[in-house]
Amino acid sequence: MRIEKALSYPFEDKQWAGKVGIGVLVSIVPILNFAWLGYIVELMRQVIKGNPLPMPDWNDLGKKFMDGLFLFLAGFVYALPVILLIGVPLTIMVVPAIMAGNSNNQNIANAIATAGGLVAMCLTCLFILYALALSVIFPAIYVEFANKGTFASCFNFKDIFAQIRKNTGVYFTAWGVYLGVAIGASLVGGIIGGLLGWIPCLGQLVALVVGVASGIYVLLVFAHLFGQYGAMDAAERPLASS
Repeated sequence: MRIEKALSYPFEDKQWAGKVGIGVLVSIVPILNFAWLGYIVELMRQVIKGNPLPMPDWNDLGKKFMDGLFLFLAGFVYALPVILLIGVPLTIMVVPAIMAGNSNNQNIANAIATAGGLVAMCLTCLFILYALALSVIFPAIYVEFANKGTFASCFNFKDIFAQIRKNTGVYFTAWGVYLGVAIGASLVGGIIGGLLGWIPCLGQLVALVVGVASGIYVLLVFAHLFGQYGAMDAAERPLASS
């Protein structure tokens, strides 16, 4: 795996500034920002084919939008267990508030509130573990979707887990590098935001653009890293037509 190439290749495209600039604009527009996820998938497909440069243009916005929408909906489905479980502690915490007006029920209300706090603590631990698991699995889902291009492919668990097992060391190397770049970009964006955020209007705008641009760079690195990974079994897993 060429980690250094994943970090530097965006700047090797002669039109990188324009493409990234359009990406910044697209990513901050609600609904339209689904197209940014589609752009990442298209770039991943290029890397899988061995042609990461030049990076994709912003033509065929409709296909990028639909690819991004499919990935967003898949992410929503995967997040449903967390969304549904959030209602459990909230429901438990509402009951004591309702019973608080009656002094006869105060002890029961306190017991329910304590139980709700314990349940919330346990669920928080589960949420963290589930989020960590999703962060590990989702790159494989992107690769599977890049290969097949269908919404159903995001839930093809057999192939998703098979590709993780096939080259586990390489996969987790890519995941670790991606996570490190994400943390580093977040720190840099936070520092710049802290330095410029106090400047009214212009400083805040620059801080916003820097924050979004750093996030875009992280996803470009992500696309190249896992595009390289996807290229390892591309011959066995034909790409969907783009």
